[in-house]
Amino acid sequence: MGAGFGGIAVAAELLRHGPADVTLLEAAPQLGGTWHHNRYPGAACDVPSHLYSYSFAQRASWAHVFSHQDEILRYAQETADALGVTPRIVTDTTVTSCTWDDGTRTWTVHSRRRGSDGPEEERVADAVVLATGQLDKPALPAVEGLSDFAGRSFHSARWDHDYDLRGKRVAVIGTGASATQLVPEIAPLVAHLTVFQRTGNWFLPRRDRPMPALLNRAMRLPWARRAWRRLLHHGIELLTLCIRHPRIAGRIGAVLSAAHMRRQLPDPELRRKAWPDYPFGCKRVLLSSDFLPALRRPNVELVTDPIARMTPEGPVTEDGRLHEVDCVIHATGFRTNTFMLPMEVRGAGGRSIREVWAEGARAHLGIMVPGFPSLFLMYGPNTNTSGGSILFFLEAQAAYVRRALELVRRAGAAALDVRPEVEEAGLRALRARFGGTAWQSCSSWYRTPDGRNVANWPGYMGEYAAQTRRVTLAEFRFLPSRGR
Repeated sequence: MGAGFGGIAVAAELLRHGPADVTLLEAAPQLGGTWHHNRYPGAACDVPSHLYSYSFAQRASWAHVFSHQDEILRYAQETADALGVTPRIVTDTTVTSCTWDDGTRTWTVHSRRRGSDGPEEERVADAVVLATGQLDKPALPAVEGLSDFAGRSFHSARWDHDYDLRGKRVAVIGTGASATQLVPEIAPLVAHLTVFQRTGNWFLPRRDRPMPALLNRAMRLPWARRAWRRLLHHGIELLTLCIRHPRIAGRIGAVLSAAHMRRQLPDPELRRKAWPDYPFGCKRVLLSSDFLPALRRPNVELVTDPIARMTPEGPVTEDGRLHEVDCVIHATGFRTNTFMLPMEVRGAGGRSIREVWAEGARAHLGIMVPGFPSLFLMYGPNTNTSGGSILFFLEAQAAYVRRALELVRRAGAAALDVRPEVEEAGLRALRARFGGTAWQSCSSWYRTPDGRNVANWPGYMGEYAAQTRRVTLAEFRFLPSRGR
């Protein structure tokens, strides 16, 4: 389920290592996942292009050091075409449920085609991979009267390209990663831009520049691409080092970030309003050299008073001020910790994954949940990265899926199920590693209301790759085929 980078990765992995009967069901009209949906002005990746790509499908030439949305989507399409994944994608198809049958030891997948009034389609599978990701369900702010606004409004991930912002009074709610990219793009176009901030962010510089021609020429050599990718890998892990060790490396990161921010915010009052009130790395560190200068424009206002309610004319903040606008853009992120929900997923004995996750999402290495045989998650619980490339994690997960299914085949079994004690031991070790890190020093979308981090991997990319390479018989319970 899902034909974003996670779905493409696992399909490519299975097809590259032998014949496989793979079908990808995609709700959108084309592949690409988040890069299909997020088409707002300035949409780009904050991981260098040569690292935000598959190791098995390296591109010799990129247009930008940090690729833009259109180039990333084109890369996904080209890769899927080249590896034979595209013909296996069924688009405009929303999966409603996945149900394990204890008798046949197979999964039944129900889905509905966009615009169809007929019965749901039904498919039977030996294994199911949920590659719906963490960043696919837009979140709207919990503001009273949100639907009362009489002007135009939309989420940044569902950008209204038919609406002309030129000369309009626009409100952007949120100052996270999406707002950081879109605000500098629309600020010169609008009559007035009001940016509503809940909390400030730590920033590091990121210049949006074309890829140097000399580097692109060097990247024609495979060994040069590998060496450059390794250098980027270790360089970007320094951010994780800062988060894991906030009292030492984290202070260095904070000093570098603060120096960058002070240069870009010479006005003490604006600096005070934009400055974060939590330790460096607790929330996502944003890369931008354009957002803070955009706040200094005469037609831009940064508002830090919370929004009390929405009226037909615009937001009213808690200080009683009405902000009259023509358009509201919700740059408010995603419902990240619901993962594949509200899709109905029922495993052995008919148990719903909602019941298993009643106290928060959990999975062995973020990939397998006990009681759900041969069900695999891509970009599942505790596999988000605050500093690295998610494509690195997706490749590791795809290889894990392939190795697990090879164990099933070699054992002559119908399916395999991770043992509960294996998941529990791994979860205890994982949670222990969050202690003393910057992630635990403030509230964020990474954490549940009771403080557990269910989104992030607490270590380095290389550690995750090493752990997912170990797929051993002792970790699983094998379910024999029917009649055995």
